[in-house]
Amino acid sequence: MTENHAVQKKSARRNRVAAAACFAAALITVSVVGTQSATADGNSRNAAGRTPAAAQPAAATAPGLGSAALVQSEDYFQRGLNPVGATVALNGRQGLSACSGEETMHDLTKGKATAYASVNWTFDTSGQLTESAASAHTGAEAATWEKQLVALVEDCQDEPAGHWHYGAAHALTVNGGTARWYPAYNGDGAVSGGVAVLRSGTRVAIVELTGQPTNAPTYVEGIATAALKRLPS
Repeated sequence: MTENHAVQKKSARRNRVAAAACFAAALITVSVVGTQSATADGNSRNAAGRTPAAAQPAAATAPGLGSAALVQSEDYFQRGLNPVGATVALNGRQGLSACSGEETMHDLTKGKATAYASVNWTFDTSGQLTESAASAHTGAEAATWEKQLVALVEDCQDEPAGHWHYGAAHALTVNGGTARWYPAYNGDGAVSGGVAVLRSGTRVAIVELTGQPTNAPTYVEGIATAALKRLPS
């Protein structure tokens, strides 16, 4: 990789991080690609403080993979996030993470997956969550894609002082599936979400939270656990 290309890649990453906050604040109701709209009534809390009915990804499906394998609204309520909108797609064209620039799961797999699924969740506070998943023909192929995703994420661990970056990797195993999750830090060194790379059988996924309601680095572990439980669905 030339020095100029590396600079352009890192610039694209940082632009993506900055754009995420603006996007999350502006997007309240979003449409589901190829399916129905997924919306929520963010004003339906009653005096007793019950949680409102939240956006659910439409039951989009594809051979071997669908939105049921992605994180759902109920996965957020116990973690202090109130989802208000979701966009689901089955084409693998959603950007992978803040670190990947414009690279997508379709790019990473060279279009060889048996199926793709992705979701972009927005909340009633700043921040958003994205997840992209792919189904491989074999476990060996899935393992190769997992290694590529890990390499992509870990390329953003080594950044100059004062720059946004991912922290150290942490291993996680749930129901036979495995994950590596990483807290994310802003230029001031404060935790600002995180990312996880997941694999369960022939399925792989990457899930990223931008912003979070607490400053605990382990917060993203809960999101990674929920996503890993969903992936074999």
